[in-house]
Amino acid sequence: MQSVAVTGASNKPDRYSCKAVKMLLEKGYNVFPVHPVIKEIEGNKVYASLSEIKEKIDTITMYVNAVTSADMAADILKIKPKRVIFNPGAENTVLAEQLRSAGIEVLCACTLVLLSTGQF
Repeated sequence: MQSVAVTGASNKPDRYSCKAVKMLLEKGYNVFPVHPVIKEIEGNKVYASLSEIKEKIDTITMYVNAVTSADMAADILKIKPKRVIFNPGAENTVLAEQLRSAGIEVLCACTLVLLSTGQF
């Protein structure tokens, strides 16, 4: 089972990050929502930061802006996931290049579309 961290996870049902958490769970992924304040989403513990997650993460899907993701760079590089997905509006070209240089696959795509079309 793949493990997926969702940065910028929301507990508001109309937010795409909340929809992603829900769809990932429905499709059987091991989901780790990340948000500095929220404590629970869809019955799952929410982690205040990526560094709190102790399990191996295969994919990180980003729902945070470039300033916030830049602050996460060290944690992402330490985790060394197989890939990082920058959802629309979350793009960070500097971080994407750092990740590629570290051998991490980078996608600029919508997680919901990838899941809906079987491309995740």
